[in-house]
Amino acid sequence: MKKLIAGVSASLVMASAAWANEDVTLQLKWVTQAQFAGYYVAQDKGFYSDAGLDVTIKPGGPDIGPEQVIAGGGADVIVDWMPAALAAREKGLALVNIAQPYKKSGMMLTCLKESGIKTPADFPGHTLGVWFFGNEYPFLSWMSHLGIPTDGGDKGVTVLKQGFNVDPLLQKQAACISTMTYNEYLQVLEAGIKPDQLVTFKYEDEGVATLEDGLYVMEDKLKDPAFVEKMAKFVKASMEGWKYAEEHPEEAAKIVLDNDETGAQTIEHQEGMMKEVAKLTEGTDGVLDPADYERTVKVLLEGGSDPVITKQPEGAWTHAVTDAAGLK
Repeated sequence: MKKLIAGVSASLVMASAAWANEDVTLQLKWVTQAQFAGYYVAQDKGFYSDAGLDVTIKPGGPDIGPEQVIAGGGADVIVDWMPAALAAREKGLALVNIAQPYKKSGMMLTCLKESGIKTPADFPGHTLGVWFFGNEYPFLSWMSHLGIPTDGGDKGVTVLKQGFNVDPLLQKQAACISTMTYNEYLQVLEAGIKPDQLVTFKYEDEGVATLEDGLYVMEDKLKDPAFVEKMAKFVKASMEGWKYAEEHPEEAAKIVLDNDETGAQTIEHQEGMMKEVAKLTEGTDGVLDPADYERTVKVLLEGGSDPVITKQPEGAWTHAVTDAAGLK
């Protein structure tokens, strides 16, 4: 009888293990906000659990580099901008893009109209705020295309290394600053500056946009069919989350706010952010468009005297995961 009970117990344990959800750890590029709404929505609405996944979402921050986290084994998959991912790959960290939820770039320069800047031809002689840590390369490429030096002077621009805030514009330390359509631009408006007091230049419109907020894994992991299948489930459920967020921006913003442990976010800002983010994710099911990839590489290779990458990457993206997920 004891042997029978032991046998039944062992069978139950084995069955339970077979039914257990697979663990996935996702490292975000930045703090909890609507920029990442699709993942929080997929978790909240049960899309991940329905796919047999138990997903842990780890927020980022100014002292957290997604590339370092995944290199150290702290995540299975990360959200990253392609410039940073390709730079890391060239330096030996074999990151591979497995999906691209963001179709468009949200990056732009926001300028005070009182500075006299109406077109890019008016940039020379002014100070422009630029994010660094790999985010400066689209800007440098743009200036290179325009033939505008970035070392100051009347014929060039003075580059201010901008923190991740809008203070240089509010304090008039710079004529223009780097902003995202879904975040810092809204912060400028929330500070009391009116849209008609501003001039904006979207990188998408200027032909120097690079891909943002893609999903990346380590290349060696893709040799395991079980990992590819797990990532396929994750990507498919994540895109369900993104499409739901696009269609229900207010609900998505609330879900994001519920997951913000810092208490720093407001529902008003998150709703505004979600509506802008939806413009960047709409029209895609997460499959990377090779033409978008090639455009990004071209911009990065032409980044002036100090390009982010020095040669054409090889093996930096794959459709294996999105194909396995049935996305086209």
